[in-house]
Amino acid sequence: MKNLVRSSCLLMGVLFAGGASAEINVGVISSSTGPIAIVGIPQKNTVPLLPARVAGQDIKYALLDDGSDPTASVVAAKKLIVEHKVDAIIGATGGPNTLGIIPFIAEAKVPLLAPTGSAAVVLPMDDKKKWVFKTTQNDDLIAGALIEHMAATGIKTVGFIGTADPFGENWERVFRAGAEARGIRIVAAEKFQRQDSSVAGQAIKLMAARPDAILVAAPGTLAALPQITLKDRGYAGVFYQTHGAALNEFLKLGGSKVEGTIMAASLMLVVDDVPDSHPSKKVAKDYIAAYRKLHGAAPATFGGNVFDAGLLLERAIPKALEKGQPGTVEFRSALRDALEQTRELPASQGVYNMTPADHSGFDERGRVLITVRNGEWALLK
Repeated sequence: MKNLVRSSCLLMGVLFAGGASAEINVGVISSSTGPIAIVGIPQKNTVPLLPARVAGQDIKYALLDDGSDPTASVVAAKKLIVEHKVDAIIGATGGPNTLGIIPFIAEAKVPLLAPTGSAAVVLPMDDKKKWVFKTTQNDDLIAGALIEHMAATGIKTVGFIGTADPFGENWERVFRAGAEARGIRIVAAEKFQRQDSSVAGQAIKLMAARPDAILVAAPGTLAALPQITLKDRGYAGVFYQTHGAALNEFLKLGGSKVEGTIMAASLMLVVDDVPDSHPSKKVAKDYIAAYRKLHGAAPATFGGNVFDAGLLLERAIPKALEKGQPGTVEFRSALRDALEQTRELPASQGVYNMTPADHSGFDERGRVLITVRNGEWALLK
C-alpha cells in the first residue's frame, strides 16, 4: 500500500509539472559572423559571464549565430523555441534581425531581451512587443542629449545621414522631432545601405546644404564611412554620432578624421572618468574586468547589453519561480511580468526602471556625453 501511495504521488507530481524543466533554458542569438559581427562578437563573448544559477535553479544557455542575416535569426529563434524549449531569449544583434523574430516569440510567449539599438523593437508598444525588453537606451534618450548640446553651442542647422533600415529611419524620426522643437533645422537628410562601400553622392548633397553640423546614425563601424567621406571632401563642421558608433574600432577606422566627434552613450566607454557616485560605475568596472580576464581585452559596450540582460533575468527569475516552474507557460508569463516590474536595477549601461509602456527603462543615468580626444574616448565636460 505504501508503494502504491508513493507511486501515485509521483505520478501526480509529473502530471502537475506539465512539462516543467529541472533547469532554466535561455537561448542567445548573436551575429558573431557577417557584416555586423563587430557588434555580435562581444555579445557572444559575454555569454560565459551570465548567471549560471539563480534562486537554486541552474541556467543553461544555448548560443546560436545568425551570420547577421535576419532570415537566419528567425530560423534560430524557432529552433530555440521548439527544440531547446527556452524560457527566454537574448538577441538578436541587429534591429532588422530582432524585428523579424518578434512575432514568433510573442506567439510562443517567450520573453525576449533585445541587445539592439533600434527603439522600433519596443515602440510603439503592442501585444507582440510587450514580450520584448530592450537592454539598450532608446533613441530619444540619446538624441535628447545631442540636441541639448547642439542648442547650447549654437548649432542651428544639421545634415542627417543614416542607414536605410529601422535603425536609421527611427533615428531620423526621433531626431527631427526633437531638433525642430528646439529650433534646429534639418537642411538635408540622406540614407545609405549597410553594404555600401561609398557614400560620395550623399556627401555632395549634404555639403551643398551647408549645415552647421552633421549627425550620422549607423551601427558599428558603418558610422565611420560618412564621416570619413565628408572630411575628405573638406567638410569642417561639427560631427555628432549615435551610441551605435560606441566602439574602439570606430576610432581605429576613422583615425584623425573622427577627432572631435561628439556622442551620447553609456558610461562604459569612459567609466574611469565617471564619478564614483554613479550607481552603474561599479557594475560596469566589474564587467569590464571579468571580460578582460576571460578574453584579454576590454569589451565593446555592445557586450554590456548582453551582460545587462543577464542582470535583468537574475532579478526577475526568483519572482517568476513563485508562479510556475521552468519549461512552462506559467513560468514564462510570470518572467515577462517580473521583467516589466524591474525597478532601480543598476547595470553596466545605466539604471533600469521598466514599465508597461517603457521596455527600455533608462533615464539620464543611462547616458553621458563623450568626445574623441587624441584618438581616445573622453568624457565631455
